[in-house]
Amino acid sequence: MAFETILTDARPETHATPLLVVVVPRGDRPASLAPLDAALGGALGRLYASGDFAGKRDELGLLYGGGSAARVLALGIGDAEKVDAGAVRRAAATGAKRARVLGVPSAALFVTPEARGALAVAEVAKAVAEGASYGAWWYGDLKRPPEEPKPQLERVEHLVPGERAAAEGGHARGAAIGAGQAYTRGLQVLPGNLCTPAVLGERATELGRRHGIEVTVLDRAAITREGMGALLAVAQGSVEEPRFIVLEYKGADGPPVVLVGKGVTFDTGGISIKPAQNMEDMKFDMSGAAAVLGTFEMLGRLRPKTHVVGLIPAAENMPSGTAVKPGDVVRSHLGKTIEVINTDAEGRLILADALSWARRYQPACVLDIATLTGAVVIALGHTAAGVVGNDEALLAEVQRAGERAGERVWPLPMFEEYRDLIKSDIADVKNSGGRPAGTITGGWFLREFVESYPWAHLDIAGTAYSDREDATRVKGPTGMGMRLFAEFILARAS
Repeated sequence: MAFETILTDARPETHATPLLVVVVPRGDRPASLAPLDAALGGALGRLYASGDFAGKRDELGLLYGGGSAARVLALGIGDAEKVDAGAVRRAAATGAKRARVLGVPSAALFVTPEARGALAVAEVAKAVAEGASYGAWWYGDLKRPPEEPKPQLERVEHLVPGERAAAEGGHARGAAIGAGQAYTRGLQVLPGNLCTPAVLGERATELGRRHGIEVTVLDRAAITREGMGALLAVAQGSVEEPRFIVLEYKGADGPPVVLVGKGVTFDTGGISIKPAQNMEDMKFDMSGAAAVLGTFEMLGRLRPKTHVVGLIPAAENMPSGTAVKPGDVVRSHLGKTIEVINTDAEGRLILADALSWARRYQPACVLDIATLTGAVVIALGHTAAGVVGNDEALLAEVQRAGERAGERVWPLPMFEEYRDLIKSDIADVKNSGGRPAGTITGGWFLREFVESYPWAHLDIAGTAYSDREDATRVKGPTGMGMRLFAEFILARAS
């Protein structure tokens, strides 16, 4: 779906649009909407007076006719003193989603001055562009078109009367991040038969061609020559060949930020097979790879002065007569041997080879992202991702980026005692320490393949997708990690 946000220097009471969304704080009708209320013949005031609408978060009040807009949607943002960029992003997402459901081809959105809190105009514009793109997203490409299809929401105009120049920089950043997140979710949602490792390689190549980003895709023969035994072990049970994808955006000199994304395009668990219930959701096991590719979509659009490398090990994890078995020992790219205790702990195997590969860039830091463990859902639910690493300053930087992005992460301890759980009797390390502290031992396994650079690992197994719909989104892929990466990279670039 093609979607865009644009800035429009127009007043809400005079702007013609199929749907006008006005974002308001909790309380009485904002004074700034008096001209709009007059154009509506007092309908907005009557809505407030009725008691049916008070501007609480996500609260909606729909009005028809009487002004330049065919419909006016009052949208609550909550208490004015609590408004931040996340609240504006959420309001824009809620408004865009409602516009899509109503079936309008375009909508206009006006954040009243009373609903901005202490945010600058550029901050509001950035949050609106991000949120509108998020709320407008849905996927229907595999369904038959209805006999009477509704128009698709193609555009949201952000009304900034008299403030367009001040808003342009923030809008440009938000629009690029919104496009990157839509790209991420569009990859995540694809079923395993349509998104194989080879397809991920093709998508990366197309992205690189479109934005002038260098992309290299290694096939099985090249992966074998490079000695990536852990990646090959995961892939050996599938007829789908693995890929190792390298992207490099060089907007500046100097050591790069390296992003590593787990690209298991479907995960049955291998010989340690998963239960059948909800196994279809394992198409989302490449969500880390999707977040990395979405970040490069953002980089290609925004062209910041920075150096970023993306690494995506991609494979399908299947049970077969050729699949890796529990008890097998494989040799990684780093040279360390790995005893495979559980073939369903496969993501860490392919990430190990990528983390070893990353050394050649002498990186400023490495961030890896993966739907790694079910244990992180037990620890943090579906609200925050877990993060571990070897550098406290980097972990704090990642956490701050997550707060700005509205993609929260929470650090877990990496005490030495946890490392003992992955010691092997016959190899350098084993790939599973059992059920206790599963997210932490997964992190410790990855740390075994990190050498000489600051590193952080994000476990997004509980936040990459949702089985529930809410005011801002449809159920399915969330794009988790892409906005965090954008905030992290752009902060370093500035």
